Amino acid sequence: MKKLGRVRSIAVVTALIFTMATILAACGGTNGNNAPSQQTNSTAAQGTTKPDNTSTSGVSGSAMAVGSSALQPLAEKAAQMFMEKNKDARIQVQGGGSGTGLTQVSSGGADIGNSDLFAEEKLPADQAKLLVDHKVCVVGFATVVNPKVKVDNLTKKQLIDIFTGKITNWKDVGGDDMKIVIINRPSSSGTRATFKKYALDGAEEAQGKALTEDQSGTVRKAVAETEGAISYLAFSYIDSTVKPLKYENIEPTADNVKSGQYPLWSYEHMYTKGEAQGVVKAFLDFIMSDEFKTTITELGYIPNSEMKVSRDK
Repeated sequence: MKKLGRVRSIAVVTALIFTMATILAACGGTNGNNAPSQQTNSTAAQGTTKPDNTSTSGVSGSAMAVGSSALQPLAEKAAQMFMEKNKDARIQVQGGGSGTGLTQVSSGGADIGNSDLFAEEKLPADQAKLLVDHKVCVVGFATVVNPKVKVDNLTKKQLIDIFTGKITNWKDVGGDDMKIVIINRPSSSGTRATFKKYALDGAEEAQGKALTEDQSGTVRKAVAETEGAISYLAFSYIDSTVKPLKYENIEPTADNVKSGQYPLWSYEHMYTKGEAQGVVKAFLDFIMSDEFKTTITELGYIPNSEMKVSRDK
């Protein structure tokens, strides 16, 4: 009897162990099935959440800005900063001149047309009226010469006579006996149009008597490397390799531009065809924000809010 009791006890214990093992296995199987489902849901949620360093929620997409080389350094810096804050946005910046920028945005070849000029100054009226103007800042322009030129100031009359080919030697304006080498910009250049309008009173430059460079950077390089050279650059491109000249005895400085004493300046425009939307609007809003204002000054441009004078078309 004792032996039979022991057998029954063992059987009961074995049955209990088997039952517990089955329950544990079932619980383990439930956890195993649910775990991947919970992980998948968590991963999907993270994938749709913007990173914390994104400044503008939902900003994504791509845009291209084309045109003014005078504005190009600022546009490139703004694009870099904007993309750092908005990881899903892509802004591409190209030069080519104000005329190219306006033509491209008008035809739909670019999202933004960068220009030193009002659209009405370059495009037919029916095309210009379709564009929306975003004045992002002001830039000054200066006459620049090769550092070996021993002249510090030119009057409007002297500039006109030089660029129209009447004066061909620096000795005729107080310098050494050295040939004047004019380095011009192509007709599509907004910098050329601005300089012609405000420095030369609209006088036509001499044809066949000047070298032509199509970008501000190459103009600066050519002036720096060519003895007797003269040209004109936006303040944002002037460095120690070239020598800026006074205009009518007025220094080419930001303060003189702001006050209206120095007349060689223009607005920097970023045109869109119709109202800006999406990533283009967010990019333009960033450029004109208080956050970017310090960068405008650091790069040699002038915030619109600091100008004491204005200028119409």
